[in-house]
Formats: sequence, C-alpha cells, structure tokens
Amino acid sequence: MRILLVGDEASLSNELFEYVSDLGEDWQLQTAPDGNAAIAAVATSAVDAVIVAPVLADLTPATLLGQIRTLRPETIRIALIDTDSSQRSPSARIIGVAHRFLPLPLAPEVLLEALTSLEELRELLDSPRLRTSIGRIEKLPSPPHLYLSLMQALEENEDSDASEIAKLVAADPAIAAKVLQLSNSAFFNNGRAISDLRGAVTRLGLSTLRDLVLASEVFSLAAISAAERNALQSRALLASRLAAKMLPASSAELGATAALLADIGLLLPGVRNERSEAPADGDDRPGHAEAGAYLLGLWGLPMPIIEAVAFHLQPQRSTVRSFWVSGAVHVATALAGGTAVDEQYLTRTGVISKLEGWRELAADLAGLSVEA
Repeated sequence: MRILLVGDEASLSNELFEYVSDLGEDWQLQTAPDGNAAIAAVATSAVDAVIVAPVLADLTPATLLGQIRTLRPETIRIALIDTDSSQRSPSARIIGVAHRFLPLPLAPEVLLEALTSLEELRELLDSPRLRTSIGRIEKLPSPPHLYLSLMQALEENEDSDASEIAKLVAADPAIAAKVLQLSNSAFFNNGRAISDLRGAVTRLGLSTLRDLVLASEVFSLAAISAAERNALQSRALLASRLAAKMLPASSAELGATAALLADIGLLLPGVRNERSEAPADGDDRPGHAEAGAYLLGLWGLPMPIIEAVAFHLQPQRSTVRSFWVSGAVHVATALAGGTAVDEQYLTRTGVISKLEGWRELAADLAGLSVEA
C-alpha cells in the first residue's frame, strides 16, 4: 500500500514519521512537507492513501484534499485532527473532503487499524473503476424536508434528547450514513465501533452534528427523482425495522443499520440500479450495492455492515456462511421492496422455515406509519 504523509516536523511528531516508516515492506511511505509538494507528488504518481496534518505551511488541509480528490479520486483521504487545539472536532469543510479522521497525538495501533481496515476493504471490493467512481463523489444528497426538520430541532432546542434526534436521523439514509461515518472515525470512537444512531448522536454531540448536517449538500441534484428518493427512504425504514426483528438482540442494531443503508448507492451519481438494470455490454457503471458498500467502508463503518450492504442482493457471496447480518438484510430488503428472496440461500443456511413468518411480519410492519 502506497502512503503519502503530508506535513512538516512542526505539525507531525518524529515518532509518527518513524512509525509509518517502520510499517514494513508491504507499506511504501512517501512524505511531502506541504500542500504544493503533495499535489506535485500525487500528480506524478498514484498513491493509495494520503494522510494530511492539521496545519500546513501553504494550503489548508481541506483545500489540499479537495485538489487530491480532483487529481486522484481513487485515493483514500485521511485528515489528522489536533485534539490539543481549540478545534475539538472536524470542521464542516474537512468533513466534505476526507474519508477518515484520526486524532493527534496518534497512537500507532490506531493508525495501523485504519490502514489495515482500508486494505481489507480493497480486498473485499477490488475494483479500480469502483474506487475511482466513488472517490469523485463529494457529498451524499439528502431530502430537503428532513434536513430542515433536523436543523430546526437542533437550532430550537440545544437540549434535544439524543433519541429524538436519532429518530430524525434514521429517517434519512444519507444523513444516517454520514453520522455513523464520523462517529466511527478514530477521532471519536475510542477503539469501539458503534452501529446504532442514538449512540452515534450521543457520541458526536449536537454541535458536531450541526456541522455535519451543514456540510451535507442537501439541495444538489440527485441521481434519482424525488419520488424515487422518497420510495427508497420508505423501503429503507421498513427493511431496517424488519432486519432488527430477524436477528438476536446482540445483532439487531447492526442489522437495522445495514438494512437502512443497503440501497444508499442509489443516491450516488453514475451507478447502475441493480434492482432494475441488468449489466449491458459497454456499461462500465458500478452496481449500486458495491458502490454504496465501498463508500461506507471508506467512512469506517463496521465491516459486518459493509459486507451486508455489498452482498444484500447476492447473499451467497458473503464470507459469513451462517445466516447473520448479510442474510437478514437480504431478506428484509427483498420483502420491503417486493423482490424475490434467495430461497436456496435460506435453505443452505437453515432458516427457510422462517420465511413465511418473516413475510407476515413484513406485511404487519408495512402497515405502520413512518413516524411509528
């Protein structure tokens, strides 16, 4: 893996330089003292990941990462955040251009975990075309009415209960994904992955959540129509509730979150809707399932969620051989969307006898209102 570390000795410790240099022969380190040097390096040769210091001599980190996104959209962009400064959380600008956020001082094991998880992601979804397509994406669009509702709740009541805010967030897969991205970044997670939105809201705090919402490009043109987006949202909510009830309590939150985000790739420009479009000769668009999963992986969501999103249309491709999150998300999204369930997969995993009960459950939940 080729890594570009950007920053001088005034902004990065010697220990960090030494640790990255000693990662081993599988990790190729290149350094750049400032932003312009980094741009020149990226323009000359491709790098897999760029790690940027919180302060550079010539450019802001957000400006540099924006330039790298343009030059090498496939490059993973990691921003370092100084926890000892007044900047206690990533700014709205940096949220829009970075995939991951890591805290300074940076513990070696935190950096190693981040780089290793990114390597695992590339092994799971190994497609240069997919990486390039997702790398170009700036922000996920969000329905305006939900954005305004969330902003109103945050602005009018600073003491809003986290569970109330989480309900608003859960109603929008795009905002939910971004909230989980930030809460699972090493800057916030203290080594513990989080998959439930209430916990994510609590962890981030309302001030950071407001910055996150402001960073979302709510009113930009989406890849789908407003009617299609609303239908996607309704299906996602139904699938989320259903998946949570299909799994044991210990896995219910994972299943609910994965089902909520399963079709988030449909919100991305330039992807193929795998539910309605078969691949055609000469069509190089990535499928929406893997596109959405790859984006969530860049953001640092837990691997069971990433794999469930990637393979929810083809659960037999999952590396988990038993019926777990990927299987529940497959069944939940199929029942919520009125598409075929892979009964051969359910037979192989020993849960085919539960399918009829799940169908009845889906019908019952479909009768609930969105606010229920």
